[in-house]
Amino acid sequence: MLHYTKSLRWLCLFLYLLTGSVQAQQDNNNNYLDSLQKWSLHFQFTTIVQGHTGFKGAGYDGHNTLSAQADTALSVTTTLFLGRRLWRGAAVYLNPEIAGGRGVGHRNSQSPYDESLYAPAVGIAGFPNGETFRIGSARPALYVARFYIEQIIPLGKSASTEAESEANQVKEPIPSSRLVITAGKISIADIFDNNAYAHDPRSQFSNWALMNMGAWDYPANTRGYTWSLAVEYIRPTYAIRAAASLMPITANGNVLDWNINKANALTVEFEQKFRLLRRAGTVRLLAFRNVTRAPTYISATQLLQAGTYPTDPPYILTGTHYGGVKYGVGLNAEQPLGTVGGLFVRASWNNGQTATWAFTEIDRSFTLGAYIGGTSWHRQNDAVGIAVAKNGISTEHAAFLNAGGSGFMLGDGSLPNYKSENILEFFYKARLAHTLYLTADYQLIQNPGYNGDRGPVNLLALRTHVEF
Repeated sequence: MLHYTKSLRWLCLFLYLLTGSVQAQQDNNNNYLDSLQKWSLHFQFTTIVQGHTGFKGAGYDGHNTLSAQADTALSVTTTLFLGRRLWRGAAVYLNPEIAGGRGVGHRNSQSPYDESLYAPAVGIAGFPNGETFRIGSARPALYVARFYIEQIIPLGKSASTEAESEANQVKEPIPSSRLVITAGKISIADIFDNNAYAHDPRSQFSNWALMNMGAWDYPANTRGYTWSLAVEYIRPTYAIRAAASLMPITANGNVLDWNINKANALTVEFEQKFRLLRRAGTVRLLAFRNVTRAPTYISATQLLQAGTYPTDPPYILTGTHYGGVKYGVGLNAEQPLGTVGGLFVRASWNNGQTATWAFTEIDRSFTLGAYIGGTSWHRQNDAVGIAVAKNGISTEHAAFLNAGGSGFMLGDGSLPNYKSENILEFFYKARLAHTLYLTADYQLIQNPGYNGDRGPVNLLALRTHVEF
């Protein structure tokens, strides 16, 4: 109830700011049309029906084992993108969102709403449905996804490009050299680790390891959002970004930790433009450091082996004191190929000593892929994507799982045959109408959850996406 009360207060504050700005505009010049032009209103609706065929099990199961029996699941998200220009270079944005459903995974109940008997996404580190990371419950729920203010400050007398109204973007001139300050509740992945070909599970690749750096345990609550203060220094050929963000109190938790002296996340990124084969490309280098209550895998393994591991609540998901540090780096590059499409590559690593706290149980990852537009077959709004991912975890992380431990996503009860988790994804996206897209997706996952005794898993999905 407290969570919804806070959300309602923020919503009321937002509406007050908007109506106040509109009234001021009308009082000044009675120009209603100009006032309306300061608004941005957009909408998206995405459903993903995904299933896997039966596959070879390991002969042993754990708390987060992906069932070897064939399974089908549905996820739904719908978002309203509201924006209002406040003054020169400044805008405020609000995104009410509804999400529900689940991903394929362990399930012991016939009821789709019995949250105590299954998790929305388990058994695979590179989970195959990128929309489920926004879902903390099978029940459709309304919440405030984003609520933030953005201020753009021109640097010098740089040229400007007119940005058209789109999701979380009001119509306004954008200077080529600028300082951008963003404060509020956002998805930190909106600002960092962007990639033109592999970043949006609503229109591109669906796998978690392909939409972001797999080893970046990026700050977020269960649904993928957090409160942050971000600053971007952007020049025509390079950019520098930095952000301070809140981390959840517990692993994969929905409640964020406001004890910022003891729990916080720092993210920095350097972006550089380059030219290859006469075409402009982009490379990004990211580094992060998270401080939370996350315990070390070594301490958790020792407790398991001694028979003194706390299970209520699980030690690895809550810890006992602050001071757990996870840090890492990642490289992200994209190379356009003209009207054909483009190529992308990502590589990421974290120290793998403390428990995964926010994104997914990957400590190192490498991905490579291509996104091909439909111009060559006279379907310019269609696209084909193909990519591969190779994920791994640290020795300490693997030892914890082998000792019978479970994180918030993985845990087969044992891991005697550790192998890298290998993923292939292929999709075809077709534009059926002006605002309607339909995507057929196939994924092959070898060694799900790094377990060489399980799989491979074949997954098929059908994604419906509406936007305007």
